[in-house]
Amino acid sequence: QVQLVESGGGLVQTGASLRLSCEFFGTFFSVYKMGWYRQEPGKERELVATMTGTGATTYAGSIKGRFSISRDNSKKMVYLQMNSLQSEDTAVYYCNARTSSSAYWGQGTQVTVSS
Repeated sequence: QVQLVESGGGLVQTGASLRLSCEFFGTFFSVYKMGWYRQEPGKERELVATMTGTGATTYAGSIKGRFSISRDNSKKMVYLQMNSLQSEDTAVYYCNARTSSSAYWGQGTQVTVSS
């Protein structure tokens, strides 16, 4: 069983930066593809970024160049560095851990960007 706990969300102004953290509770962290997703009210949850255990990354086009995903396999942590935040980045951000046979979600952390 895997549990994911996100932290680091908050209320910031346009142009600010935030770093989200996700702590992984479970075993075999390095085999999981870790990712960040976000969801606005009334909309589908969407991919933000993913990173495999060996460091391969994918990013949504809307955040490429502004956000960066990283992970520390020794600490079982995954991070999302968000720079140049815009109002359209306002959402609940969820951490995700997945393999070919399983997927787990955190409870989410709210990010609100105000102008």
